[in-house]
Amino acid sequence: MHIPINTPLHAQRRAAFASNMGPNALAIIPTAPERMRNRDADFPHRFDSYFFYLCGFTEPGATLLIDSSGHTTLVCLPKDLERETWDGFRLGPDAAPSALGIDAAAATNALDATVVKLLGNKDAVWWPFATHEQLNTNVERWLGSVRAQARAGMTCPTTQRDACLLLDEMRLIKDATELATMRRAASISANAHIRAMQRSARDLRDHLDLREYHLEAELLHEFRQHGSQFPAYTSIVAAGANACVLHYRADTGAVKDGDLVLIDAGCELDGYASDITRTFPANGRFTAPQRDVYALVLASQVAAINATRTGARFNKPHEAAVQVLTQGLLDLGILNKQQVGNVDEAIAIKAYTPFYMHRTSHWLGLDVHDCGRYAGTDLQAQQHTPPLTRHLQEGMVLTIEPGLYIRPSDAVPAHFHNIGIRIEDDAVVSAGECELISRGVPVAIDDIEALMA
Repeated sequence: MHIPINTPLHAQRRAAFASNMGPNALAIIPTAPERMRNRDADFPHRFDSYFFYLCGFTEPGATLLIDSSGHTTLVCLPKDLERETWDGFRLGPDAAPSALGIDAAAATNALDATVVKLLGNKDAVWWPFATHEQLNTNVERWLGSVRAQARAGMTCPTTQRDACLLLDEMRLIKDATELATMRRAASISANAHIRAMQRSARDLRDHLDLREYHLEAELLHEFRQHGSQFPAYTSIVAAGANACVLHYRADTGAVKDGDLVLIDAGCELDGYASDITRTFPANGRFTAPQRDVYALVLASQVAAINATRTGARFNKPHEAAVQVLTQGLLDLGILNKQQVGNVDEAIAIKAYTPFYMHRTSHWLGLDVHDCGRYAGTDLQAQQHTPPLTRHLQEGMVLTIEPGLYIRPSDAVPAHFHNIGIRIEDDAVVSAGECELISRGVPVAIDDIEALMA
């Protein structure tokens, strides 16, 4: 996988990380291993996000070692012309320092010796807890090897710290380079959604057999056509009642005239994810009940968007969406006012949860559900029961994705049955209105119908 490496940017990140490690410490950050799909076929390799954030290197089998001064050693696969004939080019340890802007490199067969040498006489070791199988075992083994040299005067670190504590906070605020990549990823994904919408209406007008996987194919084509390396996650393409299954995967389901289609799909570009959901009428025209529910979900998203700004707490967009959704469910007769009371009473007993059971937002970045703490650490947050969520800061990126999923029930008017609608956009937090980077694909009812006409 070729992704351009911004060596000055990665050097700045490593320096910032090292400066927060405390004196006389070493960090051990491995990339993701290769994983076998079946027999002798591997899944496409995807690097570890923490590792990539610090160096931009995409080859498997590598480990990054950073000390408190910022001195960085990369342990990577050695040059091997025979294996490169089969698997592709390897950078190798000789070329790595100049190519990546790091200080030193070693081959993977020297990993143990390199780690033990650098760990010796350190006070602390940082590594990402609970992220890599066997890493904790490896760290214990390396510490044991250091301790075994006590007679030679070598001291062993006495403190282990979770590198995620530092890296999660760093990754949560996106820099200009990251935001530019994420805007491009969102633009590609928006065009993919448009392509799927138009294919749906066109095929139904032509009376062709249309399946969910046909629409998924349009998404994948657009992703790769414009340089995306992967889908950011397995695409959800759900027609009709399938849209009421939150994690439904594109399958063989028929897309029928009169159905709604929910597509939750986004590409990954140069490591960064996009995440967009649109729900549209398969034939290009909403029915009256579909229009009513869609208008409600869109209104709730508008309320959540208006609540997404610097200084607001993370949970405010969710609370705003729930307020609008619950009032709308009462107004449409989907919730019975005689049973659940007014909007505030209905929210208090969470009467909306059979129809809206997920949160409105999550962080977005190198991972589609990106790292970063949601709980607040300020005094007001900690004194509140339950603890309040953190304040939004400029440069954070999060999704805004309210929805309603109405399964058949005797308590719900029949014309609303099997309507599943979610609308999701990617938002960059700023001091004023947040920036919606995924609005290249429309959300307004009239705009969707015009696009599909």
